[in-house]
Amino acid sequence: MPHYADFHRRSIDERDAFWAEQARLIDWQTPPQQVCDYSNPPFAKWFVGGTTNLCHNAVDRHLAARGQQNALVAISTETNTERAYSYAELHQEVQRMAACLQALGVKQGDRVLIYMPMIAEAAFAMLACTRIGAIHSVVFGGFASSSLATRIEDAQPVVIVSADAGSRGGKVVPYKPLLDDAIELSAHKPAAVLMVNRGLAPASLRAGRDHDWATLRASHMDTLVPCVWIESTQPSYTLYTSGTTGKPKGVQRDTGGYTVALASSMRHIFQGNPGDTYFCTSDIGWVVGHSYIIYGPLIAGMTTILYEGLPIRPDAGIWWSIVEKYKVTHMFSAPTAVRVLKKQDPAYLSKYDISSLKALWLAGEPLDEPTATWISGALNVPIIDNYWQTETGWPILTLCNGVEQQPSRFGSPGKAVYGYNVKLIDEATGEELTVPNQKGVVAIEGPLPPGCLQTVWRDDDRFVNTYWKSIPGRLIYSTFDWGIRDADGYYFILGRTDDVINVAGHRLGTREIEECISSHANIAEVAVVGVADQLKGQVALAFAVPRNTTGLETPEARAALEAEVMKVVDGQLGAVARPARVHFVTVLPKTRSGKLLRRALQAVAERRDPGDLTTMEDPAALQQIKDLIS
Repeated sequence: MPHYADFHRRSIDERDAFWAEQARLIDWQTPPQQVCDYSNPPFAKWFVGGTTNLCHNAVDRHLAARGQQNALVAISTETNTERAYSYAELHQEVQRMAACLQALGVKQGDRVLIYMPMIAEAAFAMLACTRIGAIHSVVFGGFASSSLATRIEDAQPVVIVSADAGSRGGKVVPYKPLLDDAIELSAHKPAAVLMVNRGLAPASLRAGRDHDWATLRASHMDTLVPCVWIESTQPSYTLYTSGTTGKPKGVQRDTGGYTVALASSMRHIFQGNPGDTYFCTSDIGWVVGHSYIIYGPLIAGMTTILYEGLPIRPDAGIWWSIVEKYKVTHMFSAPTAVRVLKKQDPAYLSKYDISSLKALWLAGEPLDEPTATWISGALNVPIIDNYWQTETGWPILTLCNGVEQQPSRFGSPGKAVYGYNVKLIDEATGEELTVPNQKGVVAIEGPLPPGCLQTVWRDDDRFVNTYWKSIPGRLIYSTFDWGIRDADGYYFILGRTDDVINVAGHRLGTREIEECISSHANIAEVAVVGVADQLKGQVALAFAVPRNTTGLETPEARAALEAEVMKVVDGQLGAVARPARVHFVTVLPKTRSGKLLRRALQAVAERRDPGDLTTMEDPAALQQIKDLIS
């Protein structure tokens, strides 16, 4: 087995030869003519001239050897349903969905927006799109109408696939009214809507536009839909991520590079073998769900578990009962979920036979040492942190134990993953920091490896200006995270350099929340900051200046206004973006030039020293906030 340092060095210094080897892990109809075209930095084209298909690599190529093996197990503790699909059955269902989409007019290159709960049909829809060369754009089912509308306008889908409702903690969340409102708000109108009726909420179909999935599926039970071979650099999907402005960024992913990156990650990072079982507790609305619920495990010939429900319902043993029943070998979750489980009766962890489990991977937010230590002792398996972004599609930092076994260091997500030329950069000078434990911006020298974003959907300028130009004098990709690296090459992430916060693994733009709160008639000014939270990693905290303070003298009146503001956020962005609190103040802390002192606000909210305040216009502004927080 090679030393990991040599493996990583080769991926950078002998890039094309290295990735040509990795490309042999997947099926190509036409082999690539060029491994990497980086003639127009920072735009990288991977496996140019090769033709492949993501759905073929995830489903069809396994039919001969493992057609009867479970491919997808859909479990819902919300509806008490459980259904396993073999690779052969998944192949049939994906073709039926593909036939339905084609019947509704979807062609190669068209967009299909998927707004669905965690049900099997959502997986069918994603795989069906990649099968026929359509570009899917999955929108998290918790998003409100106006957020959904902006994504419909940007993606311009021919068809939207949705369901009557989702469910969380036993509470039904109707999707159809949200979807109807979003289409009403959007300047772009889809030609058709395909509705999966779960029988959870009334969902009337609009004549001429809406179609019932069960009815349409019944007419395509035996329709054969072959895979369309796609040029490697053609998009497979777009996925929206919060930015520091209100307009969402559509991360555009290619086809060949992504397929190779996932196949290689399943081998070198996750050590996943055909026949193993992968249980990722994320949601398909997030990048982890795309890469490690749907595509990665299936490409590797594994069984993947799609779970709708909470980690503590019906009780805190539910995940471990699934591990026992399906002999789960690989589990992927988020630190927030582990912190939730830590509060439960520890007896649930010893109630089930989890001896099949090889390791637990955690990502989405920084993993604190106490949480890592607790779950490591509770499960007695390796706990492997990993760090990455919607933009990269697969890990930037972790331990590649499939190359060389390396010890975890709690508090660190690990080392730079092969293919990623990771640097720590001085934000002010653009110089590379090489001395251990120096704090800098975590950045990646181009080209980004296969599987990372090609660009921002329909906005190349935004891709360049957002990601590649924030560090002076250098064309280098910024993660917008501070970090340090120790003498052994382990990285430690220290927090964001911009206005994006991480709430339970969900990235939220504080500007987006601020714009939303500002739309309330009685809010003159607002600042939203991310504040450390023991359970969720970070929560959003809002400080708002009311236009009219008359009538806000009592705690009850302020609570009523806070509830109104929360309702506005729920309505425009969805509950996922709701701040933990909205505090009302008479003035916000600013510099004399009018710049909001967000870091000082955050420090006070976290009961830390706000540092040098000599540039502050009104020192009393922070004292007011200190009094509120104490």
